[in-house]
Amino acid sequence: MHPKALLDSCSELLKQVLKFDYPADMVLSRYFRELRLGPRERATLAETIYGVLRKKTLYTYLAQNGSGSLERRLSILGFVSDREYLLSALTDQEREWLAHCDRIKPSDLLELHRHNLPQWLVDPLKEQLGDDFWPLVDSLNAPAGLDLRVNTLKDKRADIQKELAKAAIKTVATPYSPWGLRLADKSQLGKLDAFTRGAIEVQDEGSQLLSLLVDAKRGEMVVDFCAGAGGKTLALGATMRSTGRLYAFDTSAHRLEALKPRLARSGLSNVHPVAIAHERDERIKRLAGKIDRVLVDAPCSGLGTLRRNPDLKWRQNPKAIQELTAKQAAILQSAARLLKPGGRLVYATCSVLREENEAIAEAFSAANKDFQLLETGPLLTHLGVEHAETLSRGPYLRLWPYLHHTDGFFAAVWQKAE
Repeated sequence: MHPKALLDSCSELLKQVLKFDYPADMVLSRYFRELRLGPRERATLAETIYGVLRKKTLYTYLAQNGSGSLERRLSILGFVSDREYLLSALTDQEREWLAHCDRIKPSDLLELHRHNLPQWLVDPLKEQLGDDFWPLVDSLNAPAGLDLRVNTLKDKRADIQKELAKAAIKTVATPYSPWGLRLADKSQLGKLDAFTRGAIEVQDEGSQLLSLLVDAKRGEMVVDFCAGAGGKTLALGATMRSTGRLYAFDTSAHRLEALKPRLARSGLSNVHPVAIAHERDERIKRLAGKIDRVLVDAPCSGLGTLRRNPDLKWRQNPKAIQELTAKQAAILQSAARLLKPGGRLVYATCSVLREENEAIAEAFSAANKDFQLLETGPLLTHLGVEHAETLSRGPYLRLWPYLHHTDGFFAAVWQKAE
């Protein structure tokens, strides 16, 4: 595609994304379906859009002095893949303006133009992290890598790593998860035999550790309470060696539909997807007191995934967080009723906010004296995770992009009294 045409497409696409009516990845997918674009053009468009979303505050400030539409100016600033290619699409005035923007030093910018976060999010993160706020900002404003989980029901990590190497795909073993491989670069995986036969799944290392904490065993009754598309469900099923009974509950039948092809590849026969109306659904009540382990991967703000979904920081707001915390507390309380004496309960989010994490866990512990809070560090060490002590803050699992190179995750673990 000619550089001018690509820049025009980028401006048009960005205009749709910045309405924030839908998640950015959904807007991009729809746009790519409508236009016949090659993989290089799609990659460039996506990279530019996500670049703008990561630094929207800064780029909007710089764009005040440019010419052309706002979306065009933002697209020029976010276009980082091939500068010479970009310059060939610009007017002399635009080239001069871009050169001026390039000369601005980060130290000359206001704080809000450096962190590129809404203020309602800045204050609680600064209070929580202190001097670590800026390392977190840097990590959230960088693209995420790609992790794979090896399906241990079918293959061993070392064997899969060798198989991928033969296909010219370089990986390293993830430092914490015993199931994970981290790709050196983002490769096309869909046509690989390892993928089509269900030997690998794309799953962030942090998400793998949440599944590991459940410690689901052969022959048990286990519930993934908010299963979604089933990434953690599949990991749990593999640890159970496809025995016992694993329920995948979700209020979205559409999300559970996305689990079906993954489930077919996985080789698991113990997974039972169930669409429920709400956390008090009658089908849940029938299982009360019968379940060995429950994972509550609660609906949350998703702010721990800003490396992958930078639009979330502009689409979320304090009112939405307040509504989510009420829902999280209600779901956790309902899920707890499923457990038999001695059973394990894991509450998890992909949020970095204390109010969705420690505050929910502390309130649950205070209201449920028959549940003993367990320290996640020793649990992970027992499960073979190296340096597990670096993954915890107090009794809770706390993963941060700037420390652990995962998405931001939280988990709390309880055992119900015998």
